[in-house]
Amino acid sequence: MSRLDTREKLAILADAAKYDASCASSGTSKRDSRDGKGIGSTEGMGICHAYAPDGRCISLLKILLTNSCIFDCHYCINRKSSNVRRARFTAEEVVQLTLSFYRRNYIEGVFLSSGIIRSSNYTMEQIVEVARSLREDHDFRGYIHLKTIPDADPELVRLAGVHADRVSINVELPTERGLQRLAPEKDGTRIEGAMKDVKLAIDDRQDAKKRYKSAPSFAPAGQSTQMIVGADSANDRDIMLKASSLYDRFGLRRVYYSAFSPIPDASAVLPLNRPPLMREHRLYQSDWLMRFYGFTPVDVVNAAGDDGMLPLDIDPKLAWALKYRDNFPVDINRAPRETLLRIPGLGVKAVNRIVTSRRWRRLRLDDVARLSVSLAKIRPFIVTEDWRPTLLTDRADLTKWVKPQTQQLELFGA
Repeated sequence: MSRLDTREKLAILADAAKYDASCASSGTSKRDSRDGKGIGSTEGMGICHAYAPDGRCISLLKILLTNSCIFDCHYCINRKSSNVRRARFTAEEVVQLTLSFYRRNYIEGVFLSSGIIRSSNYTMEQIVEVARSLREDHDFRGYIHLKTIPDADPELVRLAGVHADRVSINVELPTERGLQRLAPEKDGTRIEGAMKDVKLAIDDRQDAKKRYKSAPSFAPAGQSTQMIVGADSANDRDIMLKASSLYDRFGLRRVYYSAFSPIPDASAVLPLNRPPLMREHRLYQSDWLMRFYGFTPVDVVNAAGDDGMLPLDIDPKLAWALKYRDNFPVDINRAPRETLLRIPGLGVKAVNRIVTSRRWRRLRLDDVARLSVSLAKIRPFIVTEDWRPTLLTDRADLTKWVKPQTQQLELFGA
């Protein structure tokens, strides 16, 4: 390997990190250095593309320690047999890059992952050293997200959680069959075992915090994972059931979905084309239904077709409502909040506004229009003081009425 300068390494390893979607920075504890001590904070506006739940943009230095790897996972562009230009940072170089970028107001934190070099333990030691040095040597108080390696010694994974705000362990593929076929060197049991260890450590530290205020924190922003969509034969039903299982067993903050993208010199076992990006979007919507709308995994799975795939032309909530029309129409003025959340077109904020407003008056259709975004989608599924859909809900062609209309945009339209 020819000797590369820092700028060339950054170009290679920042580009190689773009395939990992799990870099949001929400949920951690608040820290800053306004008292003159330390450097960095976990808050503030930035220029990158990781967003907190309240809409703040958190800028993260998102890089790999190295894109060299001893594994040969078929779907990975950094696999051992891939013909890509390789580069590697030292732990100290990543530390200095992070501090330099922060002082220039480019970033608020760092997301660090890596290919596996020498061994899982050696790589994990280097990743942990970056976080340790930032925290202990430089008193860095910004956000740190570390991608951990399941095969590494549990003590190294524990140290990652001590220094990082969030740790993540990728399950990679939703089925064990797919993992054995496309990543035979990885073991689903070991991956889930590492996730369980992290969950237990998080629970232990949270319990200790309740008893002792001085107890050190452990991954206060929790853990997350990522699944690749479209690289194997798993359908949306398989993916949703896997995600639900991970949430329930390991208390994950997020499951990220990354649509498979064809890579140079791809293996013959991979599909030739990437899946529609809309499929990734529909999976995120179904994930939201389980996390924020009170839908059970069975409910969300039932929104899929006979082939186990979510429809691409309508969102999962609307697909579920069209399948279970006997649950509608819903009386806006009487239904509990849990039922209102199942109405297509109503989001959490709109439902909260409706629940608050109806304490003072019985709502009419115009009121619902002001409190929501799309009345056209909602109308067939609700009853208000002055509106009843009568036969509209039972129309055989209801899908056509509520399906979003495609529209050709004008380049120079006003």
